[in-house]
Amino acid sequence: MWPYFVLGAILFLLFIIALSSAKVINQATVGLIARLGKFNRLANRGVNFVVPFIERLFVVINLREQVVDFPPQPVITKDNVTMKIDTVVYFQVTDPVRYTYEIATPIQAIENLTATTLRNIIGELDLDATLTSRDIINTKMRAILDEATDKWGIKINRVELKNIMPPAQIIEAMEKQMRAERERRESILRAEGEKRSAILNAEGEKEANILQAEGEREAMVRRAKGEAESILLVQRAKADGIKAVFSAIKEMEPTQEVISIRALEALEKIADGQATKLVVPTEVAGILGSLQLLGLNKK
Repeated sequence: MWPYFVLGAILFLLFIIALSSAKVINQATVGLIARLGKFNRLANRGVNFVVPFIERLFVVINLREQVVDFPPQPVITKDNVTMKIDTVVYFQVTDPVRYTYEIATPIQAIENLTATTLRNIIGELDLDATLTSRDIINTKMRAILDEATDKWGIKINRVELKNIMPPAQIIEAMEKQMRAERERRESILRAEGEKRSAILNAEGEKEANILQAEGEREAMVRRAKGEAESILLVQRAKADGIKAVFSAIKEMEPTQEVISIRALEALEKIADGQATKLVVPTEVAGILGSLQLLGLNKK
């Protein structure tokens, strides 16, 4: 009985030891196996076995990208403005052995290195450059941190300035400046709108004046045409009357004296006109001379 009990206990103990020697490593992680306290090999994903009592899996490293949000750090700009800036660092372990053996507290080391690098970079910039050069600061910090942490088996993928917090008086001054800038832009937009409105009004008045002038010109042209046609009709009527008179005289076969008298009557009508010069026929001039002599003789 006892031999079977001892054998069963030994088998159970061997089963426990064999079970404890099997180590399962998950995806995107890697384990470090030490033999008698000294690093021996890496345990990759899947099942790995260690020698009981001689080897042990003492650490498992995450190989995925990790994000660390550091608290705000006080910095001083080139123009002596004190502010606080908090950063976010994205890093990834590339060498688990160096990450484990080269640095005791890697996260704290990255935080301290980030704070020091940030102070050095901000110290070379004034306030305005600090507020407007985030991308430049991020790029410089990533390059410096990546180079410094390479010996620790760490790859710095990205560094972001999360918040830049100037002093309260600086924030108030910036708000006033932004308010003034908005008012200035609003004034410019209002002035441009008024300018465009004035231009449109002027163009409208110009077109209206042009149309009015064209209308007046057209009216004057038509009025002149009407007056010309009226004068032409009057002259034609007078000409027709004169033709009728001369036709009647011609039918009566008048003497030279009658013709001269008719000419005088026509001359009288002509004299009522607006002409400044009159051409008198010689026969009429003779009759006028005779009349003048008669008047003198009567005296």
